[in-house]
Order: sequence, then C-alpha cells, then structure tokens
Amino acid sequence: MKNGRNSFVFRLMLTLFLILVINFFLPRMMPGDPFSTTSEDDAGDEVIVMTEEQRMYYMNYYGLDKPVHEQFLVYLKNLLKADLGRSIYYKMPVSDVIMLHLPWTMFIVLSSTIISTVAGVILGTFSAKNRKKGSDRIMMAGMISFAEIPSFLLGLILLLIFSVHLRLFPLAGAVTPFAHYSGLGEQLWDILYHACLPVMTLSLAQLTGVYLLTRNTLITVTTKDYIRTARAKGIGEKTVWNRHALRNALLPVVTRAGFMIGIMMGGVVLVESVFSYPGIGMTLRSAVIGRDYPLIQGILLVIAVSILICNLLVDKIYSKLDPRVTI
Repeated sequence: MKNGRNSFVFRLMLTLFLILVINFFLPRMMPGDPFSTTSEDDAGDEVIVMTEEQRMYYMNYYGLDKPVHEQFLVYLKNLLKADLGRSIYYKMPVSDVIMLHLPWTMFIVLSSTIISTVAGVILGTFSAKNRKKGSDRIMMAGMISFAEIPSFLLGLILLLIFSVHLRLFPLAGAVTPFAHYSGLGEQLWDILYHACLPVMTLSLAQLTGVYLLTRNTLITVTTKDYIRTARAKGIGEKTVWNRHALRNALLPVVTRAGFMIGIMMGGVVLVESVFSYPGIGMTLRSAVIGRDYPLIQGILLVIAVSILICNLLVDKIYSKLDPRVTI
C-alpha cells in the first residue's frame, strides 16, 4: 500500500514537472518575442511604437535577454514563492489577471459539465430502454450527426439564430455594459442571461459523448447476471433500472465528466472568442497574440493543475461509488 502511494506521488510530481517544462518552452517556440513586432527594425509598414534600444531595455527588464536555461531556473524559483510573474501586456501580476478572468470560465465550464452530464444520462437511459426501436434509431443518428459539428461553429450557429435573427440573447460580453443594478438578483440574472449561449454551446458539444457512453454502458450492464437475478426475484423494472443498472452505468460517466472539464478548458478558447466572453480563454488568446510569456505560462499552468485536481476528485468519487476501486 505504501509503495503504491509513493508511486502515485512520484507520477504526480513527474507530471507537474513535465507541465512546467511544456508551459515554459512552448511560448518561446513561437516566432518573435513580446517586443519584436513593435520595434523599429521589425515594424515594416506598422506604426513604430519603440526603438531597438527601448526593446532591449524591456527584454532586459523582463529577463528575456538571458539564456533560456537561466530563464527556466528563475521561473522555477519564482514558482516556489507562488510568483507567476508580471504580465507584459496588462502591466500587473499574472495571478491578478488570472483571478480576474478565471471565475467567468469556471462558471460556464462547470455549468456546461453539469447540464451535459444530466441531459446525456437522461437521454442515454431513454435510448437504452427503447433499444432497437424507432425512437432509439432516430436519436442515435441525430446525436452522431450532431457530434460532428465543431464547438466554435456550433457557437456561431447559435449566435446567428438566437442573437442576430431572433434577438433573444446578447451578441457578446458577460454583463450589460454600464448597467446599474437595483439589487443582487438583477445582477445575477444579467450574468446568467449573457452566459446562456456559451453554456449551451459547450453543453451541446459534449452531450453526444455522455449520451453514447450512458446508452452503451446500460445496454452492457443489463445483460449481466445480477440484473437477471434481480428480475427473477420479482423486483420491479423501475427499481432494476434505477438501483442496479443505472448506478453501475454511472461509474464511467463520472470519469467522463472529469475528462470533459479538461476538454472544455481547451475548447473554451474558441467558444469565448465567438461570444467575446471575458474568460481565461479570451485572455489566453490575447496573450498568445501579444507573446505575453508570463501570462501564457500562468494560464496554461492553472488549466493543467485544474485538470489534475478534477481527475483526482473523479477518482475519489469513483471509489465512493464502487468500493472495490482503491486510489
């Protein structure tokens, strides 16, 4: 047991180290640097913002003129002090920038995870109960076809239908600009109103995966001996499905929900760009365009650590649902 725990800790630390390495070197593999596109030598037809001397000054100020291995050691040293650095674009600590935008992303990601999981389980259960019937075939074909639509394209379709043509939802943003709220309830309603389309997009993008997993798992579970034994004992069909079949089918769905958070955190960059939603995805996009190395590193680190934490929580929940599983 102790060796297994030590092995788990070692794998976790190795994963974190690899994440730090990728976070640091990936931004520096992009062409240019944070100041090259605004210096005199590289500006071309663009407006000259700074001279080469000014560029070298800022490169020195942010430590970007040092050898890469020295920059990496400084990066690790600062992380030990919980210092993510200072954003080049926002001119403020990276941690403050992340805390300003991360709650918006976590709100739509967690909401979408809950909605897509619940809806997928309900639809998958209905489809499994009506296996080989017309309703099952129609739903199966529709879900598979629907899954081929990329999330950003789905967002554009929803935006054109519900915002441009029907004018039911706002075109962009997370709150109404310059709005004065009479109370907390009105402010929360405005936030939910603006989040509807981004949440709907992320939920629909992940719905098919949960639906198929629930349906196929339930079909497999209902062929097991303990299900036949339960029916032979005269237990009602509703109890068989809810207490025996569905509970065991939920185990892989719980695992899927944990992975969905990671998938959404990656896809949220495009979705937030479509709706101009001020989350971490839009911030990462701006950081990449501006080659803001500290901010890119900080955002990627937070996303990676969030995914690791979600996976650990999923393992804990999995062990509670199935006591045979040990972490």
